[in-house]
Amino acid sequence: MEHKWKKLIGYYKPYRRLFWTDMFFALTGAAVTLVIPLIVRYITNEVVYLEGSEPLRQIVRLGILMVGLVVLEFFCNFYITYCGHIMGAKMEHDMRNEIFEHYQKLSFTFYDDQKVGQLLSRVTSDLFDISELLHHGPEDVVISLIKFVGSFVILFQVNGTLTLVAYAFVPIMAGYAYYFNRKMKRAFKENRAKIADINSQIEDSLSGIRVVKSFANEKEEMRKFRAGNDRFVQTKRLSYWYMAWFHSGLGALTTMVTIGVLIVGAILMANGKMVVTDLVTFLLYINNFTEPVKKLINFTEQFQNGYSGYERFLEILDVHPDIEDQPGARLLGDVKGEIVFDDVSFGYGENKERVLNHINLKVKAGEYVAIVGASGGGKTTLCSLIPRFYEVEKGRILLDGTDIREIQLKDLRDHIGIVQQDVYLFMEDVMENIRYGKPDATDEEVIEAAKRANAHEFIMQLPNGYHTDIGQRGVKLSGGQKQRLSIARVFLKNPPILIFDEATSALDNESEKIVQDSLEELAKNRTTFVIAHRLSTIKNAEKILVLTENGIEEQGTHEELLNRNGIYAMLYNR
Repeated sequence: MEHKWKKLIGYYKPYRRLFWTDMFFALTGAAVTLVIPLIVRYITNEVVYLEGSEPLRQIVRLGILMVGLVVLEFFCNFYITYCGHIMGAKMEHDMRNEIFEHYQKLSFTFYDDQKVGQLLSRVTSDLFDISELLHHGPEDVVISLIKFVGSFVILFQVNGTLTLVAYAFVPIMAGYAYYFNRKMKRAFKENRAKIADINSQIEDSLSGIRVVKSFANEKEEMRKFRAGNDRFVQTKRLSYWYMAWFHSGLGALTTMVTIGVLIVGAILMANGKMVVTDLVTFLLYINNFTEPVKKLINFTEQFQNGYSGYERFLEILDVHPDIEDQPGARLLGDVKGEIVFDDVSFGYGENKERVLNHINLKVKAGEYVAIVGASGGGKTTLCSLIPRFYEVEKGRILLDGTDIREIQLKDLRDHIGIVQQDVYLFMEDVMENIRYGKPDATDEEVIEAAKRANAHEFIMQLPNGYHTDIGQRGVKLSGGQKQRLSIARVFLKNPPILIFDEATSALDNESEKIVQDSLEELAKNRTTFVIAHRLSTIKNAEKILVLTENGIEEQGTHEELLNRNGIYAMLYNR
């Protein structure tokens, strides 16, 4: 718990000056509201009873003073509203950077179990609530305490009995607020989880909108969304039930303070123990006394929202990246590209269901290796272990004789190019999507990479050539065009090791031929792993591995494996 608070307070550090200035103006503004009723009391008690023209002169002077104080209060409130919010926005910016940077460090294992909508809500609505708490929290508490204590001191000097009557309601209000506060906290946390669920539902439905429409399943999506939305209303209903008790009860108690003061004040006046001007002063201060209570009420509500958001924010930051650089991890020098699997085993999930068992394999630098086998046999998993998307459980993988766990992660992945079946293109133009392979590449280098990937010709036919916007995930391009852009990316990256993960399996025959030519060109003089469904595309491989749940059952060239008349021959003939 102490660690949580220490970390939370740490976000104020870069903005200390802004924070203390904000606090100073919050104090000044609160002090002004305490002073004005005192001036009113002085006028009604003293000034009006002066002789001659003195009352008029004093009233004008004090009137100017009060207008000056109002201007000062305006400036203070303006500063704490504007600059205070800017401070909150900057802190939100820092936290958003921190969580997004952390997202980048987490491995595939983390993302396998997460919904994008849930992760998104932690970067947006949660962080907004936290920043509101960090900005408003301290100043609301300070203003409330100054007004609350200041009012008590001033009122006690005016009339002790009446002050005790007014402040007798405080313990009742505090107890009432504490009880419903706890109830609200639980409900707000539940709300936050339900909002994240709805975000996930929307994200999932909109991302798959083409599938939804192709099956004419809009009504089914609406049904699923309504179900989630209805659950959200139910949790909101509970939180608003407690909020209604909270606000209306405290509102009623606040009004009771005024009634109590009026009744007791009237009795004291009837007994000659109080003058009417003091009762007016009391009634003016009632606002100064009840407003802090309301501010603290708002603060508790804000605190529930902000702190539950902060706990969810910390939940993500507390997820330790399971794949990161070891102490002393080094950079690679000149990479040849020899890959060795030394008794490698791996399984997914908490139960660690084995996918790969005792894999032993040596791939020479520059060798072209194809991996075949039944679906779910571990082909993609085997290749995902080389760039350390997942960590081997047993055994080790060597690159040029060095255990890949001893190599800096970024450097390892910089030397590996991957072309996948499901190409991901960003919401940028063609030029920037290819440049993703080497962010500092010149336009000329990008164009050269596109030419080598057989992509230049179709790019030039697009409306704005290399500066054509391709839509979300490249929706405006065909499968073959998207694949060639992803190959151009890897040409630009120019890595010594390549992984083709079923890169042509989703393409028609004509596109496949063009893309296959691009892949063959890319694979020259590089260590290449090809995962293939269509065995016709891998006849020329120097080595073909047949992977099953028992490990690598067969390996050799296309002819050797056909002559063996084993699993490969059966797959090929099928």
